[in-house]
Amino acid sequence: MKPDHAEQFDRLLAAAATVRITGFDHAGEAAYEAANSSVDEMAAVWDGKPGTGRGGTAEVVAEARKRGMKVTVIWPEDAAREERP
Repeated sequence: MKPDHAEQFDRLLAAAATVRITGFDHAGEAAYEAANSSVDEMAAVWDGKPGTGRGGTAEVVAEARKRGMKVTVIWPEDAAREERP
């Protein structure tokens, strides 16, 4: 987690009805995959475009759907992805 996101993270954590601890010391692909596989329902902020590799939103959504999980995709009609350099 980026330091400038710590306050927002703490607010979300405090508001959560349930928190599952995956046992990873650091965030990364393996930790994200473990977290994604332990949920019952998913809300994904995703533009619907193909992914760029393992662990991306497209792959996570596809895997969740394959497992029969309820997935809600959130992408406002006027939203645009910020291009990375």
